[in-house]
Amino acid sequence: MNPRTQKQVIAGPAGAIECAIDRPVGHVTPKGLALICHPNPTQGGTMDNKVVQTLARAFVELGLRTVRFNFRGIGKSEGVWDEGRGEIDDALAVLQAVREPGEPVVLAGFSFGGFVASQAALRLPEAERAQRLVLVGPATSRFDTAPVPADTLVIHGEQDDVVPLSAVLDWARPQSLPITVVPGVGHFFHGQLPLLKSIVLRAWLS
Repeated sequence: MNPRTQKQVIAGPAGAIECAIDRPVGHVTPKGLALICHPNPTQGGTMDNKVVQTLARAFVELGLRTVRFNFRGIGKSEGVWDEGRGEIDDALAVLQAVREPGEPVVLAGFSFGGFVASQAALRLPEAERAQRLVLVGPATSRFDTAPVPADTLVIHGEQDDVVPLSAVLDWARPQSLPITVVPGVGHFFHGQLPLLKSIVLRAWLS
């Protein structure tokens, strides 16, 4: 993401997992950890996806230590695609490896990564639960995205042609979960990444 990004490899359930870690600028003690899950690996998704990097920049600006990682079989991460099951295990392995004891954590994900983040959140013990979830364009029409806490920030493009807005509303409706809809925007937020970042920042600072 920038010259200060640190690369790290951790042991995962299917072999090594490649991670990228960013810290708040200066000698600032991080306020917590943000773990960000990338979109579908079978469709070119990696931890360097622009939406994932935009989320990382927002969380770093909020004072969080930010971790992105490549799911199994992507980049330098070992293993092969596991249709979402093993990828949830990957996320939990990274979180366990990089989280400090008692450190507040935010789980975030884009598209397929939103599904992974939602399922990973369910598996955390009560004492280790995520402080908040942030899901951008969650792949509710393609994967079994879990119900999420009421304060989850869900951001979706009005003109998303990968995950229809109607599918996200159908998932959110039984939960009475508000969705932040960005008018005129597609799945990858082309030309609107600064707006995406500002929505995340405002959700924390308001």
